[in-house]
Amino acid sequence: MTAEFVVLLVVVVTALAFDFTNGFHDTGNAMATSIATGALKPKTAVGLSAVLNLVGAFLSVEVAATVAKGVVNLDSTGGSSLLVIVFAGLVGGILWNLATWLFGLPSSSSHALFGGLIGAALAALGTSGVVWDGVLGKVIIPALLAPVVAALVAMVGTWSVHRLTHDIPEETRGKGFRIGQIGTASLVSLAHGTNDAQKTMGVIFLALVAYGTITPDTEMPFWVKFTCAVAIALGTYLGGWRIIRTLGKGLVEITPPQGMAAESSSAAIILTSSHFGLPLSTTHVATGSILGTGLGTKGAEVRWGIAGRMAVAWLITLPCAGVVGAVCWLIAHLIGGLAGVLVVFAILCALAGVMYLRSRLQPVDASNVNASWEGVSEAEAQNTDPVVQEGRA
Repeated sequence: MTAEFVVLLVVVVTALAFDFTNGFHDTGNAMATSIATGALKPKTAVGLSAVLNLVGAFLSVEVAATVAKGVVNLDSTGGSSLLVIVFAGLVGGILWNLATWLFGLPSSSSHALFGGLIGAALAALGTSGVVWDGVLGKVIIPALLAPVVAALVAMVGTWSVHRLTHDIPEETRGKGFRIGQIGTASLVSLAHGTNDAQKTMGVIFLALVAYGTITPDTEMPFWVKFTCAVAIALGTYLGGWRIIRTLGKGLVEITPPQGMAAESSSAAIILTSSHFGLPLSTTHVATGSILGTGLGTKGAEVRWGIAGRMAVAWLITLPCAGVVGAVCWLIAHLIGGLAGVLVVFAILCALAGVMYLRSRLQPVDASNVNASWEGVSEAEAQNTDPVVQEGRA
């Protein structure tokens, strides 16, 4: 077993770890509104979402192709150098995912991954190491447009739903929309699998190209599809309760009509982006949709302070993950070889462990994810830690 093969194994394991964090980080995108309205019980919701993420991962590979060939310039590097770049980028993505999960901020797992890869490529190769056209056209522009489009679609949909059903008794209307939410939330989960699981497939594909196992024109290996599908499904099943709470309770108090409108608009936009190979942030889409339902509901309260914190997290995700990716590449490069990769991997494990232990001091799970967000002061409302909110309610 050569040192380069061990590096490949570490990269694949790290990629699947990122896929796992992507799963629990993004569960709220599909299920937060259904859990908040009572359409689905919390554990039932994450279980259903996990199964549909698993299925969705097998439906398309367009996004995987974009990740594999549209971020790092494959003409500028290869072999072990490319493996280390991919590894450092993954570490940057994982650490940002865990940090934002700890604070209950629904930031973009996709942009964390892209930021890590871009930062590592810049540190290793300079500006020539990044496919800037691909980053601009398939990452930056969709990131700016997605939440705006999602908010507008959800706002119009919510307004229309209220107008069409205003004569129906509230109890009957709520029950009907809760049933509808089961279908729309399921569709979002399926769409999430088709978009986000493929990002990790693309990264592993990139690593295999670097190692020389396959060429850039090779079809995606089945084992890559299967392992990525399982990893994101397992992560989804854990729930990511902290972020589910923020999306379901922190931004807008969701009613069943709003929930169904948000999920419908999210699913339509995510599935469209997957068809065109756009690695869209499902977090941006889902959050924009939820915000739009608040704007489309007369008298609804939108907590703009929480929305502002989310927007800041979105803006700094790419550069922050990029800095982490660059630093990880530098550490691995300075130490050199397999030892450098193992040292960075040990740092990743240590920091992940610290953040996990910190989260257990204020746990959020299925039992308190729907606790009321009301009754907090403005200063306390700026703290997105769900347990602080619950304790003050």
